[in-house]
Amino acid sequence: MAASRTIIVAGAGIGGLTASLALAREGFRVVVLEKAERLEEAGAGLQLSPNASRVLIDLGLQPRLAPRAVTPDAISLMNARNGGEIIRLPLGDAAIFQPDAPYWVMHRADLQAALQAHVSDNPDIELRLGCQFDDVGTHAKGLTVVQRSGMARQQELAVALVGADGIWSAVRHHLFPEVQPRFSGLIAWRGTLDMTQLPREFTSCRVQLWMGPNAHLVAYPISGSRQINVVAVVSGTWNRPGWSAPGEANEIKNAFAAARWHAVPRMVIGAVDQWRKWALFTVPDGGEWIGGATALLGDASHAMLPFAAQGAAMAIEDAAVLAKCLGETQNEGGPTIPAALKRYARLRRPRVARVQRAARQAGRIYHLSGPLAVARDLVIRAMGPRHMLARQNWIYDWRV
Repeated sequence: MAASRTIIVAGAGIGGLTASLALAREGFRVVVLEKAERLEEAGAGLQLSPNASRVLIDLGLQPRLAPRAVTPDAISLMNARNGGEIIRLPLGDAAIFQPDAPYWVMHRADLQAALQAHVSDNPDIELRLGCQFDDVGTHAKGLTVVQRSGMARQQELAVALVGADGIWSAVRHHLFPEVQPRFSGLIAWRGTLDMTQLPREFTSCRVQLWMGPNAHLVAYPISGSRQINVVAVVSGTWNRPGWSAPGEANEIKNAFAAARWHAVPRMVIGAVDQWRKWALFTVPDGGEWIGGATALLGDASHAMLPFAAQGAAMAIEDAAVLAKCLGETQNEGGPTIPAALKRYARLRRPRVARVQRAARQAGRIYHLSGPLAVARDLVIRAMGPRHMLARQNWIYDWRV
């Protein structure tokens, strides 16, 4: 296929691979640059709400994802101090969850492996591992993208460049060097354990969210319900960039001390043998997403706090909208590439900003203590499951 049909995607994470599949479906040739020599798991579990699963299923990924995914029966909000369930939100019979868009939880590596296999089957997508974005120049025919593999550099013509290379994006740094990620003052700890390590009564097929003073704990099944993914979020000053630093078990155990946390969440914490941790950084709201024929998506443009469980979902949505907008450039009399990218940014900014605000608000609510935590629990119980789920309709009902 001619170079004039080529779009280069920097980054082979969830957003970049989804974008490559969506762009190839629109008729483009796609080259994906990934600096890692091989794709490996970064992070552990993730939640894919219907707004995200709908996009993936539409791209033909259901046969690969369904055997790896777990569809939880419910989300349980738990009181960390007394161990009681504040409310249970049933997912299976909720009207907002349609057969074509399930609520999935899965290992991040399983999703990335399914996306990579789908990409490998597509003759219009080339995945270049060990090859990273280096520079980009503009000319009359589009872009010249410089890529580097080891000491070797090469140039390639493209009609557009997509920066899907994460929160420390090289593409964003090239376009907008003044935009720097900000440390949130929060640290996420993650670990996994075999389902057999906990008593049966604590291994039901649901997402459990334990809310406590200045911290919270999330646990849910992954890997076909053979493992439990555990994520604990606490305040702290450690802010080294990266996704997977070793974590000292005693440090996280002390953060969930008996005086503030019930025996059950402490039991879950204690059952994890190995911890990894990462400092939570965000990209400021309302930043620049595009520059000429270059666009950013996912964490590169709007890295957010994880409290709405929408980080991966927003990258997947970005990919779908970006591909649709760029696909319109192929119609006779359609927009130019820069105009299409402006439309993409205009469509995505308001929704993503709203999700970012919702995530920040959720984090504040999760971490309340004292009388405010008591009031929170009372309000949640008074609202009831149906009303609580309905509050998520604006997120889950989204369609491209």
